[in-house]
Amino acid sequence: MIDDTLSRLARAVLLPAFAGDTAPRWLLEELERGLGGVTLFALNGNVSGTAELARLTADLRRVADPIVTIDEEGGDVTRLGGHRTASPYPGNAALGAVDDVELTRRVYRSLAAELAEVGVNLNFAPSVDVNAADDNPIIGVRAFGADPELVARHAAAAVTGTQEAGVAACAKHFPGHGATVEDSHLGVPLVDADVDLLERRELVPFRAALKADVRAVMTGHLNVPALTGGEPATLSHAVITGLLRGRLGFDGVVVTDALDMKGASGSIGIPEASVRALAAGADLLCLGPREQEDTTRATVAAIVAAVRDGRLAAERLEDAAERGRALRAWLAGAPSAGTDRPAALEAARRALTFSGELPDLPDPLVVELEAPGNIAVGPTPWGLGPWASDMVRVDGEAAAPGPLLERAAGRGLVIVVRDAHRHAGQRRLVNALLAARPDAVLVEMGLPVWRPEGRLAYLATYGATLANARAAAELLGLAAADAAGGGHGG
Repeated sequence: MIDDTLSRLARAVLLPAFAGDTAPRWLLEELERGLGGVTLFALNGNVSGTAELARLTADLRRVADPIVTIDEEGGDVTRLGGHRTASPYPGNAALGAVDDVELTRRVYRSLAAELAEVGVNLNFAPSVDVNAADDNPIIGVRAFGADPELVARHAAAAVTGTQEAGVAACAKHFPGHGATVEDSHLGVPLVDADVDLLERRELVPFRAALKADVRAVMTGHLNVPALTGGEPATLSHAVITGLLRGRLGFDGVVVTDALDMKGASGSIGIPEASVRALAAGADLLCLGPREQEDTTRATVAAIVAAVRDGRLAAERLEDAAERGRALRAWLAGAPSAGTDRPAALEAARRALTFSGELPDLPDPLVVELEAPGNIAVGPTPWGLGPWASDMVRVDGEAAAPGPLLERAAGRGLVIVVRDAHRHAGQRRLVNALLAARPDAVLVEMGLPVWRPEGRLAYLATYGATLANARAAAELLGLAAADAAGGGHGG
């Protein structure tokens, strides 16, 4: 195989990142030389606005026919403008709480239609992980729930809705990130499950996604000793080729999660991780947000060298590149759909779960307890602030109750938390506030795993998006409800 052909094949499997909302010269040159596509990241300034993003992707397509990817789950993990204002779409936990598969299909179809309008054609969603560990630091509200069958039926609906809008869906994080208590951005999380348990839990939603003809599956950087022998699943031939391709029969595109994550590249570096992922059976390599010109070229060189040295079969590289071409061919004939924002608000409203008796809230003070978010979510805005006439956000681990109680004297009090079950300081502060103000309303905008003892007004939103917050604000009387979107669920 001549060098130019081999280099072109190596480029065809890469999805690097770049900075800014205009295509840099190096990227256009790489596209002309056969680069498979790009991954867009809000933190790189790729998404300054929808008009700018549409112009950017159009510029890319004047040079080549790239696969343009983004990590737009809706919910708390949002990149399409929602990183500045929070997503108008509720996430998977809210959709799972409603448990209406047609509504999930509508929400994902509308979200994908918005992606298609700006030129994105592969979405790294849905997350079909079964959230088996309450203390999971990276999945949580990104999952439809903890029941494999529930997750499976919504995984299928999400895949169907996405692809009805002409965008390829990507089920993640194979073989399942929901039973971990570690973040794969920082290490290699352990999934302590034998093959039988994986079949009964983690693999159930992936089978449903495959049955719904999902076009892509993303690997997770997970240590599943029963399968991987200690190496991450992304680099495991047993996981990708043996399990996903062989046992489950998936013939679509296998995409890696970002290879800059420590769970994948660790001490071996991104070029070497790329070679190993290809050898394991991956087809498209997401390099990560900081991995741009230099990493792209170093990775091309590493792949070429691995083929020359016999560490990577040329046929495996050709197969990976061919799967990318097949995906582009599917996209060329894919359907289109219109947006359906009312479905988003309907889902957020129906997801609300309220218990207790709603008190009068005269001149309410809204106290939001800040807590660190996970890396996947990033610094996305959240909370009831847009509808609160008086709101204070405090450090949930360090704030004292006294000043807050003084400020709320003679007024209604709304306390807002996010995954309080994961933050002992938040729980202590909530208990102190409620001891003095049992008439307060507690709003949980993460997973409703913990709640204080005793009778109290408690509202669970199953997410912290703009849609979730608006639905909660309506129920609390902070915002007037309009006619769109349906009523509140119980």
